[in-house]
Amino acid sequence: MRAMIIDDLCNYKNYHFGPAWEVAFNFLSSLTIDSTEQKYQLQGDDIFAQVMSYSTHSIGEAVLEAHRSYVDIQMLITGRELIEVMAKDKLTVTTPYHKKKDVEFYEYSAEIDAVKLQLSPDRFAMFLPQDAHMPCLISADSPELVKKVVVKIRRDLLTNTAR
Repeated sequence: MRAMIIDDLCNYKNYHFGPAWEVAFNFLSSLTIDSTEQKYQLQGDDIFAQVMSYSTHSIGEAVLEAHRSYVDIQMLITGRELIEVMAKDKLTVTTPYHKKKDVEFYEYSAEIDAVKLQLSPDRFAMFLPQDAHMPCLISADSPELVKKVVVKIRRDLLTNTAR
């Protein structure tokens, strides 16, 4: 796996990353606007998800983060959100890697080219360890309440098998 993915939920079968991928997307496909906000253990600590709601906010209030042990799959259930993504090797670390939380934080720099992803319901984005990502951003003129799910898959569970 070499780069982030952004696509529509209905296209997830175009990616062949093995059984863990199927577990994650079977769960994502089951979610509705009424899904309970909570942590879901899909396969113990190997694959889990968090459904949450929050208001989007400005870059000044957001955090730029990356993970080493898990791959993030993020999808909105309601609302719209902007996510900025940057190559982490071009960034300055502000908070060193915390192994238990699997997160490292970086200094945001408008000087570094960012990929801007617009998430809307049933569109997912997958972030790999090299993808520093800043989610929760306002996508229009003002904050918006969103309902979102983040699935975490232990990265060594994903395989790249051609079909």
